[in-house]
Amino acid sequence: MTDTSLDRIGSLIRDARKHRGLTQHQLAEVLGTSQSAIHRIEAGNQNLSLDMVGRIARALDSELITVGRKGPEHLRVHGGRPLSGSIFVLTSKNAAVALLCASLINRGTTTVRNIARIEEVNRILEVLTSIGVKATWLPGTSDLVLERPDRLDLEAMDVEAARRTRSIIMFLGPLLHYYPEFLLPYAGGCDLGARTIEPHLQVLRRFGLTVEATEGYYHCKVDRDSVEGNRTIVLTERGDTVTENALMAAAMTPGETTLRNASSNYMVQDLCFFLQALGVTIEGVGTTTLKIYGVESINRDVEYFPSEDPIEAMSLLTAAIVTNSELTVERAPIEFLEIELAILTEMGLKFDVSKEYVARNGKTRLVDLTIHPSQLKAPIDKLHPMPFPGLNIDNLPFFGVIAASAQGQTLINDWVYENRAIRMTDLNRLGAQVTLLDPHRVQVTGPTKWRGQEVVCPPALRPAVCLLLGMLAAKGTSILRDVYVINRGYEDLANRLNSVGASIERFSD
Repeated sequence: MTDTSLDRIGSLIRDARKHRGLTQHQLAEVLGTSQSAIHRIEAGNQNLSLDMVGRIARALDSELITVGRKGPEHLRVHGGRPLSGSIFVLTSKNAAVALLCASLINRGTTTVRNIARIEEVNRILEVLTSIGVKATWLPGTSDLVLERPDRLDLEAMDVEAARRTRSIIMFLGPLLHYYPEFLLPYAGGCDLGARTIEPHLQVLRRFGLTVEATEGYYHCKVDRDSVEGNRTIVLTERGDTVTENALMAAAMTPGETTLRNASSNYMVQDLCFFLQALGVTIEGVGTTTLKIYGVESINRDVEYFPSEDPIEAMSLLTAAIVTNSELTVERAPIEFLEIELAILTEMGLKFDVSKEYVARNGKTRLVDLTIHPSQLKAPIDKLHPMPFPGLNIDNLPFFGVIAASAQGQTLINDWVYENRAIRMTDLNRLGAQVTLLDPHRVQVTGPTKWRGQEVVCPPALRPAVCLLLGMLAAKGTSILRDVYVINRGYEDLANRLNSVGASIERFSD
């Protein structure tokens, strides 16, 4: 086994052991070995035979550890159970991938603390390590150390991994600093309709980048001599990844870059804080006008804690709401949930909010939210997303599940993506009444008498999680098949929900 595979197996064993409530000493007794041996295994510092991996799997009754090739992972949900207790929000998936991409501009060592260990992160790491970046998980933690070589081996890039994530598009901003010409595979990711990269190119042209699409690749050329000394760029789309690409391009372009109509969303703020830690001066963080004062080079050993994920927070709040439960969601980034909570208040949700405290990045405001069982009514006005500080586009699908649990009719307008509103009709398989009015609008009639059903995961992250949440509310047993798309954006969601009273089993055919 490679060091990387031992690391990942060790982390899986540690997580499964903790989920079973066992100490290292107790697991060692079951296996007839020493506590120090278990410590070495979980730290990735112990070679493992296939027999030992199988014994550990049986001792922990965990399908997370298997020998041989597995088929797709599925979830069996025994629904209709109230949740209780407390659950904390993990760090942001979207911030994580932005920080991984941004690590390419730092010739020093980048340590990202408490990073989300999800499939989307794995795909970016596979790409980074394939081009020569050394990535090391610190033993027994979710802390990741990244060290880039003096010269990246772009020709060795793992193309298959790159094509499985749209986040690869954020390599454009960092790479244009180092190469006059390079190839980048076409971006993939969720199936959410046509998603053009033209807004990225419109911005990056101002930094000397031109792109031609040729046979499955973006053929990129960079003319740094054409870049103006100071530049003001108006983004034609207030996109998150567009703004992030612009930030990474501006960070090492000498002079002053002013970005207007920039996104001020949570992952953009995290990236700004990270770049500031690297010595880049950025003004206007949290607004739609950013001023970046570029530096000649970046070579700094830095550590950074990404903040908590407001989309995961909304997922957990929705789980409590649709199961009519009392549940405390800890470490919720309140700045990025205020509109959602205002809407839920109008719908009749009862909840308590703790005093604010600061995230580990020293910037983001957090609270603990305790949800109480409530009788919800449909909102008077339609629900639609807007750029921050409006209702987050990624939180809109959760209102489809919530509206299905409320009394009355709710109109939801998902105007950004062509296919996602259509995906909300998948909730009908579980007993909901979701009527598609056009490719962007649905009407949801509630309350729903949820029923168990077997459903294949749609190829889009948030709609897939919405199905899982509906299954939590449905009495009886449901099966959600092929949940890779959920694993792309959530770390061990099934077991974490089980920790507050859900009953979800993971299995493979």
